Amino acid sequence: MRDDVAFVHAPELAAWRLAPDHPFRPDRVAVLEDLLRAVGLLRDAHVVPPAPLPDGALAAVHDPRYLDVVARASRGDAVDDLHRWGLGTPDTPVFAGMHEAVAGVCAATTHAVDRVLDGRAARAAAFAGGLHHAFADRASGFCIYNDLAVAIRHARDRGARVAYLDVDAHHGDGVQAAFYDDPHVLTFSVHESGHHLFPGTGHGYELGRGAGRGWSLNLPLEPFSDDAAVLEAFDLVAPEALRAFRPDLIVLQAGADAHARDPLADLSLTLRGYRALVARVVELADAYAGGRIVVTGGGGYAAFDVVPRAWGHAWATLVDATLPDALPEAWRARWADVAGGPLPASAWDDEADGGVPAARRRAAADHDRAVARRLLRIARPLWEAASDPAAGKETT
Repeated sequence: MRDDVAFVHAPELAAWRLAPDHPFRPDRVAVLEDLLRAVGLLRDAHVVPPAPLPDGALAAVHDPRYLDVVARASRGDAVDDLHRWGLGTPDTPVFAGMHEAVAGVCAATTHAVDRVLDGRAARAAAFAGGLHHAFADRASGFCIYNDLAVAIRHARDRGARVAYLDVDAHHGDGVQAAFYDDPHVLTFSVHESGHHLFPGTGHGYELGRGAGRGWSLNLPLEPFSDDAAVLEAFDLVAPEALRAFRPDLIVLQAGADAHARDPLADLSLTLRGYRALVARVVELADAYAGGRIVVTGGGGYAAFDVVPRAWGHAWATLVDATLPDALPEAWRARWADVAGGPLPASAWDDEADGGVPAARRRAAADHDRAVARRLLRIARPLWEAASDPAAGKETT
């Protein structure tokens, strides 16, 4: 097992809640950390507390007026027209201390990026992060600040070319918007089609703007896409895109809501498929980014059944280890009350099709394959146009 991988976390990052009955559960990460310690895959040497955010890091991504609104609402001050800013809604309710809580998430993801860019860690994870729906001037989709955009902007300011890969079931719209015209950031989101699922974006024609055209890529999947369909579509696009882009760092948003049991999406990944997808990204980092990769969490609303196991497999992949098949009984007992029932005993789930007819799964796979091939046909000329044949490198 590798010791040069950082698990960037602090207890307070798992201690906040948007609302008592909200489906987004930051305490998933506490359950994950305890699982990894229980099975011997997380040592004290791995765990790194986040450093404070660099001055101006939030304002480099978020409108200062929005930051002021969040800070005032956090303190309980009266704020007019909260809905204008995406706050005070069922998705993103106001709660005491929300600025500090979510700024802490941004600090963790940014610190993970710094440790990898500095060479203090070969790889890093910040599973509290992954808040990919927040925009510059509004909250959206359970996300108040966009830790991913903050960390990527920080990496850009350090001179790094960043490839952002997003395998959450929902389109990574906030990150895409933050870098839509930036030729030094590739955003590649693999998600359930916006024709069927929030946020309704992430279509194949969203390719970037200006100098960034060709570096915003979307792979919208059909509902019920399974392991084979998702992996095939990913493999068609991702290696070629990264080879053309040549990043210094890969940031992976590893949301677990593409799993078949997730209640807020309609994809059909198993845990084996999810681990294979994360392993693909780690291999691509080794091939095209000097091994430099930062992994965050994200969606995942089967919060205690699926998420700790999925992210456990992700961490195991980063440290070149394997989550044991049988999960510790003591760990299952410790979290049963929080989870509202017994936690799973196995690190894996079955390979059942979930009742989806074979013809429906084949149709989804055919759709996904066609979407991936069409995306490549459109993107390849854009990548070629962004290159200087004489110098053999990007002109931007």
